[in-house]
Amino acid sequence: MKKKINPEHLIKKLIPVFYKAGYASIQYSKKLKIFIKDDDTPVSNGDLEVDKILQKFLKKISPEIEIVSEETIKNTKIKKRKTFWLVDPIDGTSSYIKGGSEYTINAGLIVNQKAVAGIIYAPKKRRLFYSYGKNNAYEIFNKKKKIKLNCSKIKNRDKIALTNSSKPSEIIKRILRKYKINHFVSMRSSLKFCMIASSEFDFYAAKARAREWDYAAGHAIAEGAGAIIRTFQNKKILYGKKGFKNPSLLIRRNSKIK
Repeated sequence: MKKKINPEHLIKKLIPVFYKAGYASIQYSKKLKIFIKDDDTPVSNGDLEVDKILQKFLKKISPEIEIVSEETIKNTKIKKRKTFWLVDPIDGTSSYIKGGSEYTINAGLIVNQKAVAGIIYAPKKRRLFYSYGKNNAYEIFNKKKKIKLNCSKIKNRDKIALTNSSKPSEIIKRILRKYKINHFVSMRSSLKFCMIASSEFDFYAAKARAREWDYAAGHAIAEGAGAIIRTFQNKKILYGKKGFKNPSLLIRRNSKIK
């Protein structure tokens, strides 16, 4: 008989480990070594150390759940999978290498191809976000102040979108116009999902890009806080696809944004 997965239990156990990984990322940033991966993207010794910390603990608390990580993907067997962890030890490596503060540490739990729980930590911002289901999304600031997130509330302000670039493509500009959004801010890493979950921003659109480990944790957090997440074709986003490739992505803070 298979052991029943308890997302709340697993995510809460990960909180102190994410603080440990965040501390390690800051220490390693002072003595960085940069390598170029087979796909021509950079990876640092900080990425690898954080990955080691996360994988070791995930194997301890959930030995029955497979781990798929960006940094060990070349060792991952090609097969169909429905329940697994998606780990991105450092999302926003370019920001991390340059000493920026937008990089994040990520783990998303996939059950039956759905992002059911996630945890994201931005060490330099001292902001940790996690979720383990609908109406169960939270932020902990500076390891002390815990806030329940609900982004479905109406805000009396102009809508502000997040984009991947300060110069969005024509497709993204067209989508922003469709939703009557005139203001946007560029931001890298999965922090975008958290900023919508915390109601600081309202909208995010991205063409098919990146890989599933870039989205899974943020997807669970934003959706847990009440955001609506679909593809451009209004389809739900599932995980465990061939090559772990992402489809297009559209996040609305609530249903009133239409």
